[in-house]
Amino acid sequence: MKDEMFAELVASVREGGAILRGEVKPSRVFVVDKMDIKVIREKYALSQNDFATLLGISVSTLRNWEQGRRAPEGPARVLLQVVAKHPDVVWDVVRSSGQLALSGA
Repeated sequence: MKDEMFAELVASVREGGAILRGEVKPSRVFVVDKMDIKVIREKYALSQNDFATLLGISVSTLRNWEQGRRAPEGPARVLLQVVAKHPDVVWDVVRSSGQLALSGA
């Protein structure tokens, strides 16, 4: 590693430590909005079992999300954003694949 790059890395680590100790404010803050998975599911008018089947997840995972014990991350979070914003597309994909049998749909 070049000396200049190492010096930048050390400065960055020191700045991070100062931020964690509250000595310096971070240059930017990212706020991730909390998703209300139950509201998304209710818009589909599906039971927890059927919504979990639609998403390809376990019912226990869905319950943990809905009850706030866990939060969806990564691809699951993106999938839920698509599910929330584009229900017609989701239904189109699910119905055309023929791989999903929902008790209420």
